[in-house]
Amino acid sequence: MSKVIDYYHFLLSPWSYLAIDRFNDVVAKHGATVNYKPISVMDTFEKMGGTPPAKRHPSRMRFRMDELKRWAKFLNIPMNFEPAFWPADQTLAAQMVLAAQAAGGNAGKLSDALLTAVWAEERNIADEETLASIAQQCGFDSNALIAQAKSDVMAETYKATTAEAHERDVFGSPTYIYKGENFWGQDRIDFLDRALSEA
Repeated sequence: MSKVIDYYHFLLSPWSYLAIDRFNDVVAKHGATVNYKPISVMDTFEKMGGTPPAKRHPSRMRFRMDELKRWAKFLNIPMNFEPAFWPADQTLAAQMVLAAQAAGGNAGKLSDALLTAVWAEERNIADEETLASIAQQCGFDSNALIAQAKSDVMAETYKATTAEAHERDVFGSPTYIYKGENFWGQDRIDFLDRALSEA
């Protein structure tokens, strides 16, 4: 029986970016299926008790930066700690991932490429030309994918996916849900791996 992971995330999350390789390794190890579910950043902060980075106390922001640097060094992952295009409006990018998922395309490759664009390549995922280029690089028909992403159906899917995440107690990115159990944070992937090994 296939092992299914629901992966809720922000396409602007540095922690989701740092998790890419290890999460993909765990998915491959267990032959798992992943439902890629990007969700609204600000709606999640507002409704689930979070504080946007810009409103956090300077001490918390300093610690966040220290942790990003520690993890990037530990994992040997290249990273721009203050990316040129962050924060950005991820709406169209998120709806592209959802459209790819709905069509049975490689939503994971696209999601990973978008995160990498923000945190390693200094690219603006709010810019449609940039999104078209990323989609092409991932093997998609960019015009068709963007057209579908702009549809009312995908706009509603994005809203519904965000609401669904909140109903499932998702308050941050990345959150992986397997068999009803939430694993929040790139530093919980080992626990996800163990859960996948149990059944």
